[in-house]
Amino acid sequence: MDGWTLHWLSASGELDDHRADIVGNFEAAYRTLSLLLPPPRLDILVQRLTGQTIPEMGIVGRAYRDTLFAMTVDPDNPNFATSLQDGALHRQIVHEVHHCLRMAGPDGYGSTLGEALVSEGLAGQFVGRLLNTLPEPWERAVPAEQLRNSPVDLKALFAINYDHPAWFYGSGSHPRWLGYTLGYEMVGSWLKIAGEVDASMWITIPAATIVEAAVKDGLVSQYH
Repeated sequence: MDGWTLHWLSASGELDDHRADIVGNFEAAYRTLSLLLPPPRLDILVQRLTGQTIPEMGIVGRAYRDTLFAMTVDPDNPNFATSLQDGALHRQIVHEVHHCLRMAGPDGYGSTLGEALVSEGLAGQFVGRLLNTLPEPWERAVPAEQLRNSPVDLKALFAINYDHPAWFYGSGSHPRWLGYTLGYEMVGSWLKIAGEVDASMWITIPAATIVEAAVKDGLVSQYH
């Protein structure tokens, strides 16, 4: 894993019993990315926080900037052991690395709702294409037909002071994980017409291009 440095945080809990399996997942993710592009140089925080992960998985990632992300794990979660063995941790690592790659590009993660939807959708679709895997639970939380029956207003995508937890975690009136599912479908609309997508395009495609494809596909409405 040339260029990847794992920093094991221990004040919140030790991970000695799981270190080998966690490292194995990072090594697998590094090999996966190497098939498409040279993995970027990264610092990666690995920490144990009880009750602070996706309940269904016992893990959660967060990208902070183009050279840093954290992977939080919860061995006390009954789903954690499965995530180590079934590829879930592997996929989460690739997802977060894509965020770091995009953060290093011209658009970054983005500051508007639309840009955030695109960044999350790109990371999810990137994982699926590299690993030939199905959408994660948060990427299929709302049926596509329902999304098209109630398309999001194009003007809403330009909002900077949007409620991220409400859109992505369901803390408000939106269904849980709506933003992840909508972003995944929006990027899917673009992929249907994009043809062959190379490594650079996966990272640097402008959010506006994907939003335009989503409008044509009925996921975004410009007539509200």
